[in-house]
Amino acid sequence: MSILIVTGIEGACNCAAVVAAQLGMEVEVADGRKAALAALRRREFAAVAVDETMAECDPAAAEAVWEHAGLAIPLQINFALSGAARLIREIRSALHRREREQTLARRAATAAIESEFKSTVAGLLLHSQLALTGAEISAPMAERLRMVANLAGNLRQQLNAPQQVRADTAA
Repeated sequence: MSILIVTGIEGACNCAAVVAAQLGMEVEVADGRKAALAALRRREFAAVAVDETMAECDPAAAEAVWEHAGLAIPLQINFALSGAARLIREIRSALHRREREQTLARRAATAAIESEFKSTVAGLLLHSQLALTGAEISAPMAERLRMVANLAGNLRQQLNAPQQVRADTAA
């Protein structure tokens, strides 16, 4: 992961070195829109910090940078008033927030998939058991339906088992 700082202020490279050392990430400095867009075409960044002065003087340029930033976290910082310590806090905070959001999104997706899977297995179990109650089923077909019902029942038990037990059996 790396960070892109877009600013034309003097000393930006020193600021970038401090940020890199504190966050343990590579930091690239672009002194304007063209350099920023070129950097964004070369690779992905975790965060893109644009100098507030540049954003106010040329809003179209700032917008173009953020449009091409991909999944990078967009930050707007006043480098004239803020030092490296504030920039580090803002970046660290944004990265932690993104991490929390991704964790929550993964949990929600897992819960949705699990719920869908549980309802599918329940439907499979119900339909196979209902089919077994039919009087006009041949012996080989009944055996296959029993096998499907047993497999669906086993899946249902595994899905209803506590999360940690399933994780241990998967490993």
